[in-house]
Amino acid sequence: MSSTDLRIEQKIRELLDARARDATICPSDVARAMSDNDWRDLMEPVRKAARRLVDAGEVEITQKGSIVDPSTARGPIRIRWAR
Repeated sequence: MSSTDLRIEQKIRELLDARARDATICPSDVARAMSDNDWRDLMEPVRKAARRLVDAGEVEITQKGSIVDPSTARGPIRIRWAR
């Protein structure tokens, strides 16, 4: 795993920690927090980092408020602490 991957995972944790325990974040929140201009290039790495954190049991990925399988989720997703 690259240092960028580790930084993305840490940024996900930081942004979740800064919100209410049941709040969600968007992958774009993470990407924008890491890069002003090239944040779009970080979107897929952020989604991959979120999937790793799901596998580790740290977070859940949701769509329309329901937990989804990160390997099959298509379209907009949200990230929240695992419940």
